[in-house]
Amino acid sequence: MTDELFPARISEYLDSLVPPRQPELAGMEQWARDNGFPIVGPASGQLCYVIARLLGARRVFELGSGYGYSTAWFARAVKENGGGVVHHVVWDQGLSDRARGHLASLGLGDVVRFTVGEAVAALRDAEGPFDLVFNDIDKTGYPASLPVIASKLRPGGALIVDNMLWHGRVLDPSDDGEATRGIREMTAALTAGNGWTSTLVPIRDGLMVAYRA
Repeated sequence: MTDELFPARISEYLDSLVPPRQPELAGMEQWARDNGFPIVGPASGQLCYVIARLLGARRVFELGSGYGYSTAWFARAVKENGGGVVHHVVWDQGLSDRARGHLASLGLGDVVRFTVGEAVAALRDAEGPFDLVFNDIDKTGYPASLPVIASKLRPGGALIVDNMLWHGRVLDPSDDGEATRGIREMTAALTAGNGWTSTLVPIRDGLMVAYRA
């Protein structure tokens, strides 16, 4: 249903508004297109960067980081905010190694800490608090991740959650898949108050941006 929600010309227009990227980052985008690898893409990456800059974020934790594309946007913001750390966490050693190479080429490796393992467990074990948490893990794990995130995110910090439109599946009342249920539960938790003020930004596959009261 994504094409129905976001015509290609709209997505292309949003991406066209993003300033030109370094060749290394543009190459990461091209590889994702060529290989069907899911990344947040330029417009969402720019939004993540702007939020991190507005917060003055110096400590960022990514739950699910792929080969470092979203990490690059956060790391650039942290570096421009005066330095700090971005935690890149993935299950796969190959993805971690690849991310390390990309981020070094971008001149951002000095602000990134690499961990191979389960992301929520890594956050639970990490020394907080964090200014910003980005969540892009398996969607079935979204609801259970929220209490851990809340315990590690500073008051006034931001949570960004990817794929909250789930390719339009959240609009289909007949879709009762486990991943869809996870996204609906996460959406309900973040929009019901309970210490969160949130909005769903309808770019790409939907980014939920939530403020920690």
